[in-house]
Amino acid sequence: MNNYLFLIFPLFTTTIFSQSFLRSELPTILTTPWEIVYGPDGFLWISEKDGKISRVNRENGEKQVIYTAPDYFPGDLSEKLTLCHQPIIGAGTMGLALHPDFLHPDSSFVYLFYSYNAGNLSAPKTNFKIAQLTWDANAQIITNSNTILQNIPSGYDHLGGRLLAVKQSNRNFLYVSIGDHGISEDNSPGCYVPESANPNNFTQHVDSLNGKILRLNMDGSIPYDNPIAGNPMYTRGHRNPQGLVFNTEKNIIYDIEHGDRTDDELNLLEAGMNYGWKTIRGYPDDATYPNEALFFANYSPNPLIANDRLISPIHSWCTLIPPAGSPNSDWCTIAPSDGIYYGEKAIHAWNNSILVTTLKDGSTTDKSVHLLRLSSDGRSLRTSNEHPAHEILFAEDQALNGRLRDIAISPDGRTLFLINNGGTDRDKITVYRYDPAAELGELDLLSFPNPVDDQLAFISTSKIREVRVFDLNGKVVMIEK
Repeated sequence: MNNYLFLIFPLFTTTIFSQSFLRSELPTILTTPWEIVYGPDGFLWISEKDGKISRVNRENGEKQVIYTAPDYFPGDLSEKLTLCHQPIIGAGTMGLALHPDFLHPDSSFVYLFYSYNAGNLSAPKTNFKIAQLTWDANAQIITNSNTILQNIPSGYDHLGGRLLAVKQSNRNFLYVSIGDHGISEDNSPGCYVPESANPNNFTQHVDSLNGKILRLNMDGSIPYDNPIAGNPMYTRGHRNPQGLVFNTEKNIIYDIEHGDRTDDELNLLEAGMNYGWKTIRGYPDDATYPNEALFFANYSPNPLIANDRLISPIHSWCTLIPPAGSPNSDWCTIAPSDGIYYGEKAIHAWNNSILVTTLKDGSTTDKSVHLLRLSSDGRSLRTSNEHPAHEILFAEDQALNGRLRDIAISPDGRTLFLINNGGTDRDKITVYRYDPAAELGELDLLSFPNPVDDQLAFISTSKIREVRVFDLNGKVVMIEK
């Protein structure tokens, strides 16, 4: 018979804080990880420094490096702009994705976004590419590499670099986030001569890859119904979109991006639309920056794109302009990196929400996970009598967790896996396992047996608002109110 887990929800409500989780760390040693994916094979897939992909046992942390890109290139200092103070080159290992039908032998593809040398040894030119790698599950090796997109421009900042592979309306797509690749004028005035050469000036140009979300078929070809025929662009006007999220319930794609001193954003992506950068930051109002409302009111649609218009974020973090000369640590931006959709799973209070990882430990911000609850249609945030639209999780553990780069969740919704880039003792995998007993223990509730496969009795000193029964995979199988 089926086994079920029995949970009681009381008349009063409580927020599920991190004390309802058991925190642990896997012993895995990582090096500058960027993406973590909970694979359908039950392993954690992680992209790391120097063009590497690692496959990690989620239980004991055993790590296998399954691929190192032979043409990975870390950039060269000769490419540095003379007038820019940044010592870094726009290079690295970034997005990772698994084909939506990964377990099918004809679709066992892994996708990797990384930098390579598009020039030569005497005149290097760092660009990015996307490789489609073939995974042999029996031999547990990569057997083939095929470049499906190359010559993605690089820069000194705002690289984007996220990959998201999804099935929508029975079609498979690969979404790619690309940043504006330019240093903001407010941060480095005079970096580009002339300033019109700054790559961030091209974010709204449909013939440029800068500041775009691309949509590709899984072989790198361009979908027939992209906004402009033969063009990989899906949306434009983005600054540094480091996160892509798929709402599996509503078939919606969101992007998460860094603002410039203000207005980190969560955007709902609509085909062909313009998200405003670099004129508009967050919501189009002159209360934060001049001329935003004017640009919005006088927007001239692109004739190549049906119903072209400017789109505002469904959520914007930080709208207060910092005083001139104030350090980054005092800005209210949270530095969001990536996120994941939480559907109908074991943690009822999180259902239909997005979990966002953040990088910044500032005077008013923490390296943490932000919970954003969505409306029933997924197109806005919601606040209810029970829960606020926005909560912050695990902030008290920021010294242990570090700069949170990405998040993966087990299929049953009970276990969270977090990776960090710096900010603590090492780059690692932090695990939070949901412990319903920790929450229900405060309710003076006694139920037996639990789990159950036939009949169950319970005793409670609290008034009962709702009874939910979950199977052992976290799926709701009964609700009684």
